[in-house]
Formats: sequence, structure tokens, C-alpha cells
Amino acid sequence: MKLLKCSCLTLLLTAAPFGMAETKVLKVNDSNDPNGPYTVSMIQLALDHMDTKYTLKVGTENFTQARANEEVKTGGLDLIWTTTGKETEEELEPIRIPLFKGLLGCRIFIINKNDQAKFDKVETFEDLKKLKFGQGKTWADGKILEANGLNVIKTYKYENLFYMVEGGRFDAFPRGVHEPFGELALRPKLDLAVEKNILLIYKMDLYLYTSKNNRKLAKELEDGFNKAIADGSFDKLFYSSPQVKDIIEKANMKNRKVFYLDNPTLSKETPLDRKELWADPKDF
Repeated sequence: MKLLKCSCLTLLLTAAPFGMAETKVLKVNDSNDPNGPYTVSMIQLALDHMDTKYTLKVGTENFTQARANEEVKTGGLDLIWTTTGKETEEELEPIRIPLFKGLLGCRIFIINKNDQAKFDKVETFEDLKKLKFGQGKTWADGKILEANGLNVIKTYKYENLFYMVEGGRFDAFPRGVHEPFGELALRPKLDLAVEKNILLIYKMDLYLYTSKNNRKLAKELEDGFNKAIADGSFDKLFYSSPQVKDIIEKANMKNRKVFYLDNPTLSKETPLDRKELWADPKDF
């Protein structure tokens, strides 16, 4: 009887107070991704709109995309973020909320600062086909550019792309329109600039992904994002981000020559019919 009383007392002392929800840990990895800080803030926004309570734990391992995917499958990470695409959506469970409202598919170029004249001569898509474009080896963007007949040079390491375009290994490094200004600010010693005249547009963006075994988390996050979209806090965070402010101040999207590309990697489940999820490039 004494043993039973002690066991009950131990349970009472160690259990969470009645009615207090258990807080779960949600593991993500920031690495050196320039989209990391914004994406982490968007995850936190969704968590703030969810009933289940999570504490966000952000790691800084320098994973390749393939390794990050594997970490999610094996439980080393609960979430990753990467581009929309059929292959990834078959491998992992997507949360189909485009975190940058489609701006990742609006592409401007990082170039050698001495090469602007080369791009001033581009008038047609055939002119673009004469140029070489750099991309990550596993990125969906490379497949999209190739599917549209463009010449793509690939490497595994993101950081190498800046040195390769500076050194003339290819002519341009296409970036989501929100990305290049911050990237160049971090690399002031390189002879690089943002190209002034050209804009590529195709449907693509950044999703969060979790394991196929963790569909409950995916549904909770989707619901959290939808609540944030409904109350306006999603757009408030989006438009107040430094990257989006850079677009408005520096990208000059309205005055660029636009080339529209097909995206054969896009899943049929992409929520293209939800207009509130996609920004209009004309607004920038």
C-alpha cells in the first residue's frame, strides 16, 4: 500500500498540470539558405494560429537538398522548405501554401557587373537561348529552364554559383526576384550586379514539407496558415519582410522585359485557383 501511495505521488508531481497542453518540439534546419529567416518567421506565424503547441528548434547544419529530404523521412527533421514540384511532393508531404506568394517563380539575374551590355541586346527568347545560366544541380529551376530550351550549367554547391558567374563560367544566375539584393550585399567583394532589364516568370514557389508519416502536422500547419491568411497577418508579414521591400524599392519589375516560361515540374495539386495565395507581379 505504501508503494502504491508513493507511485501515485510521483505521478502527480511529474505530470503536467491538469488542463495544460503538452508543448512539442518542431525541428527545422536553417543552414545558409537566404530564405531561411523569412521562412522560419512564417512557420512561427502558422504555429501561433494552431491549437497544438510547438516550440520551434532551428538547426544550422549545412545539408544538401537530398540530405535534408532524407532527414525529414527518418525523423531527424520535422520540416524542410524547398521549391514546389511533383517529385518532391511524391517523396514528402507538402503544405501547399506558397510562402513567397509565387515570387520565387519571378526570376531576375545575378551577372558579372561588366556584362550588362550583353543583356541590353536581348530582344527575343531566341536571344536568351544564346546565353548560359547557372543553377544548383538538384534544383527544380534547372529542369524548368532546360525544358524551355535554355542552356544550363549546374553545380552542387550554392556558394560556387556566385564565383562561377563572376568568372564567366556562365552568363547569368537566375534568382527569385526577392533574393539577389541581399545575396550581393553579403558578397561585396565580388564583381557582381543585378541585371537591369529582363524578367522570367513561371509558376513556382516555396513550400514546407514534412514526412508522409506526419500528415497530422501538415494539416495543422495548413490550417494555421489559412487562419493567418484570413486575418491578414500572413500578408502583413510578407509585405513587411526585407526581401519584399527590396523588390518594391529595387527590382523595377514593371519596367522589365518579361518572358513567360512553362513549368513541367508543377504538380496538378498546386492551388493555382486560390488567387489570395499568389501575388501579381504587376503590383511590384
